[in-house]
Amino acid sequence: MKLERMGLQGLDYAPCRYGLSRLDFRGPARALDGDYVACIGGTQTYGRFVPVPFPDLLEDLLGVPCVNFGVVNAGVDAFGRDPAMLAACHDAVATVVQVMGAQNQTNRFYSVHPRRNDRFVKPSAALTTLYPDVDFAEFAFTRHMLAGLEQVSPERFELVRGELQAVWTHRMTALLRNIGGPVVLFWFADHAPGEAREDVMRTDPLFVTGEMIETLRSQAKVDLVEVLADPAATEGMVFSRAEAGAAAELPGPAAHEAAAGRLAGAVRRALQAP
Repeated sequence: MKLERMGLQGLDYAPCRYGLSRLDFRGPARALDGDYVACIGGTQTYGRFVPVPFPDLLEDLLGVPCVNFGVVNAGVDAFGRDPAMLAACHDAVATVVQVMGAQNQTNRFYSVHPRRNDRFVKPSAALTTLYPDVDFAEFAFTRHMLAGLEQVSPERFELVRGELQAVWTHRMTALLRNIGGPVVLFWFADHAPGEAREDVMRTDPLFVTGEMIETLRSQAKVDLVEVLADPAATEGMVFSRAEAGAAAELPGPAAHEAAAGRLAGAVRRALQAP
């Protein structure tokens, strides 16, 4: 465990917002009036517990401002349904898009909070019909709810999983196309796409398969960068004892350094592409 001089309060993320967006990003806020690279994604892009996340390191390597648009626990909906973010990415010289999980998005079975995408809001009539034996009032978060559904009936749960995967592929494709400019797709996890996992429900990005990634790449024609992070490598992270479990599931400073190095080459290639 690493407890820095900042003490039990942890890092100061200087939360900020851009334009009319109601999403909370890691600050300090950056000017968006010149050339910049946009980095959108979830908790890993935000760099929770990491003093210097990969967007800052990428900026040093590229010599171009790299704006951290990471949002804690974000799903595709947070960005695809935010006109201010779509405009910010469209205006960027390039955009790095972290592969986010498929659980945190509104679909025909349930709805999520429009900004805090990990918050389960309510089930649809289709889901209560599929699972009449479940009390959905017990759930506040999507992952907890989905784990409960799978435990009740793995067979019925396959319908939910399939819906999430289909919606994710459609919305990610739309997001990449709406961004418009050069895009680098970024897989930042402790396993490769398609690699079998024992405890699937603890996996990030949840339910995203190698086939989904390839479908996305073929439709949107984007480059893919994969960086595999050792979840046990917490050296240099800043967290309290109460946060140790959460920190152990996220990439540490060494992984962020590796990510910046790999992304720098991909972003340069994207900017040079005709």
